[in-house]
Amino acid sequence: MSLSLLKPICIFALCMLFCKCLSAHNGSVAYAYPLGKIVVDGDLSDWPKDAVKYKIAISPSDTRPRDDSDFSGYFQLGYDLGNQSLYVAFTITDDDFVEDTSKNVRWNSQDGLEVSIDARHLLSGSGVASFMYSRTLHTINNAFYDPFASKAGWDMMEVAMTRRGNTRIYEWRMHLGNELAAGKSIGFDFHVYDKDSDGSITWSAWGKGKSKYMNPNSLGDIIFLPAGKELSTVSGQLSWSQPQAVKLPDVIRFISLDNPPFWTTAAVDSLGNYTIAVPPGKYQLALPDPYYKSNGQVYATAQKVPITIIAQSGRKTVAPAFRISSAPVPDLIPDKGVLFNFSASSASQIDHFIETYQAYYGIPGVSLALIKDGRLIYHKTYGVSNTMTGEKVNDNTLFEAASITKPVFAFAVERLADRGVIDLDKPLYEYLPYKDIEYDERYKLMTARHVLTHRTGFPNWRWMNNDGKLDLKFTPGTAYNYSGEGFEYLKMVVEKITGKKVEQVLHEEVIEPIGLYHTFFSKNDSLQWMAAYGHYDKLPNKNDLPETPGMAYSMYTEAKVFTRFMLYLLERQGLKPETYDAIMSKHSDYPPEDKTHNPKDIAYMGMSLQIRETPFGKTFSHGGNNGDFTCRFEVYKDLKMGYAIFTNSNTSDVLLENLHRFLVEGKDVKP
Repeated sequence: MSLSLLKPICIFALCMLFCKCLSAHNGSVAYAYPLGKIVVDGDLSDWPKDAVKYKIAISPSDTRPRDDSDFSGYFQLGYDLGNQSLYVAFTITDDDFVEDTSKNVRWNSQDGLEVSIDARHLLSGSGVASFMYSRTLHTINNAFYDPFASKAGWDMMEVAMTRRGNTRIYEWRMHLGNELAAGKSIGFDFHVYDKDSDGSITWSAWGKGKSKYMNPNSLGDIIFLPAGKELSTVSGQLSWSQPQAVKLPDVIRFISLDNPPFWTTAAVDSLGNYTIAVPPGKYQLALPDPYYKSNGQVYATAQKVPITIIAQSGRKTVAPAFRISSAPVPDLIPDKGVLFNFSASSASQIDHFIETYQAYYGIPGVSLALIKDGRLIYHKTYGVSNTMTGEKVNDNTLFEAASITKPVFAFAVERLADRGVIDLDKPLYEYLPYKDIEYDERYKLMTARHVLTHRTGFPNWRWMNNDGKLDLKFTPGTAYNYSGEGFEYLKMVVEKITGKKVEQVLHEEVIEPIGLYHTFFSKNDSLQWMAAYGHYDKLPNKNDLPETPGMAYSMYTEAKVFTRFMLYLLERQGLKPETYDAIMSKHSDYPPEDKTHNPKDIAYMGMSLQIRETPFGKTFSHGGNNGDFTCRFEVYKDLKMGYAIFTNSNTSDVLLENLHRFLVEGKDVKP
């Protein structure tokens, strides 16, 4: 189970707007030719009459336009080498224009347009600069790691917007400098937002893919062509080596062998067919990633012999068939877990497993530690802290522990309870009233035990509600709902009754007695130097360290030192025996709709720990997911075995889900 908390602010925008990204440019291609003199004034009469109109065709939002009069449009484009600028003109039809002139103007409070550009357009990965525009809102989202995107600002943009009845024109000039050159391609896409008076909002884009503001792989391509340049039409087919009912990849890359800066991506239909117009020349065909994932299987995409074509001007070319092996790559799960007979060869097998899954799923960095017979037996780090700099993960690299923060904080609370400092069953409001929820009298039933067992009735996070209001989903103590909000309330209570900041409490109750050094809960100079960068689809996220400690999500640590906490719990140290009994006992069954558990497992919520009953005995564990960091620890009580794994990636789920099978349970789950 991934007991998760997403970073409240930056991930809020991510979750509300965008979901999982594509693994390559999205297959939409536009062709830009030189323009004459263009004045950016919202009047398109100086544009060529024959400029191609590219339809704004995709509507990824849940709310769809009623018809074309409600919301539709197209864009045209061209370039001027003299001022190194790309020109784009959007024509939008919208029968209900909404403009927000308040001080609280947001992306979703009015009609607007967000343009996203990957100017460097590197095969190896580069960054996006996104510009959100309306009359009352100008914002930028920059990829901090990219030399072009990080410096991009509104000084490189010239924009005019005009309205004529139900038609709205956005005319843009984008100064790209040396990144604009005939024969080059760039990444480009956008979202057009349509806010209606009834409060609904629809957004539409040019091509498939979301997260356009941050992920270059979700953009389409613009190809800059000389005037009169004749293209070549290439068609072909992607297929499995043997027929099977598995969905094929939906894009294929064309990489120029004559002009290395140029590459583009063709869309592949459900039957594996594709057609694209490209400049004449020699190309190599390739899929975006060496491994393709579908229906829970992984397939190697590399071709034994590289597939190349020669595209001739004004002619049609049929590419050789691109065939993917129908045999999935090995999953590497042994019949019996490797920890039972651990040796030097086991260490090599473990390294191979981790490194192979890193390659399969694009996981940049890993910190792993294993315990057996009540002691640390293996620790290793893998990969990189930042895919753009290539800085290696080492023993000092710290990872966001996300929701694994919860059991660490819970241990401190339980120690306080053992000494009578806090009563786990006393209503929290008697220690500290909570103004954010005092309108609902039921909150006065809430106790620390409810928080630690996720029975408060709180949502996970209030910002997940449409209105952002903190509410109760049920009367405290009557049901289960995983909640970070409860831990934040309990943090305030602990600070009130101890008269200490929570980090001091943690130091006294956890860090010092356990020796959990090299662990931090908020920003400081040491953490600044040692923190790994989180990644979305192998692209680094900005390393915004927590300014204040969050007891549901903000801990930074690494696997080796964290095993001290695991061993402390295994040896039942630091707490009364009856407290340990309560921690490891069932407090809540997981709801039937919770799909994160293997139905063969008996699993339930203890006190801030997940308990599993397996053929190998009981385990206690916890997972964490802050979006760009995922992690997990698990201890087999009877076997005295376990593991801790921390990763800086959003793509690590399969590794985390299979690690306990690889290490202990094997393919055949029998003791």
